[in-house]
Amino acid sequence: MLYPKFLKDKDTIGITAPSQGVGDNIESFEKSIATLKKYGYQIKETASVRNKGITSTTGEKRSKELDELITDKNIKMIICATGGDFLVDMLPSINWENIRKNPKWIMGYSDPTALLYITTTKLDIATLYGCNAGSFNQTKLHQCLKDTLEILRGNIIEQTSFDFYQKDWLEETDGYHLTEPVYWEDLNGEVNIKGRMIGGCLDCLKDLIGTSYDYTNDFIQRYKEDGIIWYFDVCELSVEVFYRTLFQMREAGWFQYIRGMVIGRVAVPSCFYKDFSYQEALKKLFPDIPLIFNADIGHVPPKMTIINGSIAHITCKNGKGAITQIL
Repeated sequence: MLYPKFLKDKDTIGITAPSQGVGDNIESFEKSIATLKKYGYQIKETASVRNKGITSTTGEKRSKELDELITDKNIKMIICATGGDFLVDMLPSINWENIRKNPKWIMGYSDPTALLYITTTKLDIATLYGCNAGSFNQTKLHQCLKDTLEILRGNIIEQTSFDFYQKDWLEETDGYHLTEPVYWEDLNGEVNIKGRMIGGCLDCLKDLIGTSYDYTNDFIQRYKEDGIIWYFDVCELSVEVFYRTLFQMREAGWFQYIRGMVIGRVAVPSCFYKDFSYQEALKKLFPDIPLIFNADIGHVPPKMTIINGSIAHITCKNGKGAITQIL
């Protein structure tokens, strides 16, 4: 596994929009950029970052703008501007060979999943699932965002479960509105596992299964001696689609070397069958492996930053958990 160089003072971060552009959230985005500059970084945006629409521009142009940052020697890291739904449109035109030749950290979450996941599983280059460029828009940063900034500098800290989470997304709030107690559920008993981490937003990963962009089985074969810890961020999959997606992944061989699975809090939960839950779906599919549900990962803040491709030690007991990543 290749781990790109971490950031130093005055390094330049490149921001591109592989999915949607910032659109009407300019004020919030600029606040986030000001925070990154305050922490000592220079910023370079590609042309379509501030565009409106369901995508920032065409798939071909998004690939070209990504490539501009990949091949620019002055850019030390790339952060995706925001999420969306249609990053897949750019996959056929991405220059993967340039990414291989110019390894640098790429970070994002939600729809950028496919870019991160393929970079790690195809090219053996570690990526960061944590924040988009607009995530640092708080006057006083929450600890999870401070942790992310530490990790970007190579300080691979232990990340521990937080005390409270934000139940509802409040776009105009300066900082998270934390009201609900955090409780990591160890569905098959106390968890103490070690293995190589891979995953992302399940809503996006399901679209890669069995396609020409699915390098999963090659990846897990390479690292089968480490064992694989899967993590999934679930945005708006119903319990039924959640179950069928994990079933399809299992039958496609994705979980043959699994050591355990960590699922974040579901952002938009739903279920047609009132007597079937996400927890029951997991236990039905995986009755014998360590399972954690409602972890601090994904769309529902606060959230941890996960290094795709890293070795991780994960524990969970009595509602509390910790993730330590080892490069």
